[in-house]
Amino acid sequence: MWSLAWPWALLALPLPLLLRRLLPEARGLSEAGLRVPSLSGFETLKDRSSVEQMLNWRFWLAVLAWCLLVLAAARPEKIGDELEVPVAGRNLMLAVDLSGSMDQKDFELAGRRVDRLTATKAVASDFISRREGDRIGLILFGERAYLQVPLTLDRDTVRVLLLEAEIGLAGEKTAIGDAITLAVRRVHEQEVEEGDQVLILLTDGANTAGEIHPLKAAELAQQVGLRIYTIGIGAESMDVSSLLGGRRSVNPSADLDEETLTAIARQTGGRYFRATDTASLQEIYALVDELEPVEEPESGFRPIKSYYFWPLGLAFALCLVLCLASLLERAVLKRRAEVHAHAR
Repeated sequence: MWSLAWPWALLALPLPLLLRRLLPEARGLSEAGLRVPSLSGFETLKDRSSVEQMLNWRFWLAVLAWCLLVLAAARPEKIGDELEVPVAGRNLMLAVDLSGSMDQKDFELAGRRVDRLTATKAVASDFISRREGDRIGLILFGERAYLQVPLTLDRDTVRVLLLEAEIGLAGEKTAIGDAITLAVRRVHEQEVEEGDQVLILLTDGANTAGEIHPLKAAELAQQVGLRIYTIGIGAESMDVSSLLGGRRSVNPSADLDEETLTAIARQTGGRYFRATDTASLQEIYALVDELEPVEEPESGFRPIKSYYFWPLGLAFALCLVLCLASLLERAVLKRRAEVHAHAR
């Protein structure tokens, strides 16, 4: 749909006519005269009719240039179709454990045994794709915590870098406190309103490395309004081969510090979840979707593209043509006068 941003500018169209009527005419030189014996030197006046014709078409060209200038001042624009714009929601950081214990193959995915990190990648990747409008960041931690992706609306980049993460990339141990502290620092730098900052921390062990204790880091998170959802991942039991050739049941999650993870979530206003298999992990992320719903998109935005430069450019081109025509006319008249002067 086409429209004018400033339609009132069209009121300037009759301005040249008003000025012509209101301003006084230039005083003529009818009282001055020159007596000459012959008109042989003024033969160029015979071509006056052709000059008047030139003035005629130049007049209409000037009118067209003025109309184009006024149209450019009115700023013609094209309004596009209505678009839905997602509201920028919360700052959501994901902290994923890459310690050595994450290679424990006690999860199933598509009917085959996979390690904990592979299952986490699959479920968290789907979760990220659903968080339209949220600024998502990714922290990978093991013995140290690293910011893999700062807060961004580019969900595809977050998913790709999560899928490229490897076990042991950040060390073999687990620094939960450092991961929380890094999230606090990065989220706090965004200076968003309280209640819009969320950290989802997934681990399968206890804090065995780092400089800051997890509960101290939770205090810092509480101060800046960072809500933490903790997920303890790992099966409760798994059958393994015994030395005597039989099978025995073991607890692969014996090192999981559920007490600390629960305390972290409680102190920051979040919740602790226990993921014992792929299905429960999917349910946890679905529940987080419910607890932290995606903002509904706003409608009513229409993209606007301005086209004022087209009439403005055409007006300048016509003015250039008028100037060249005036210079050409003067040159022709001057040349004719010189020819007649030499002929005498």
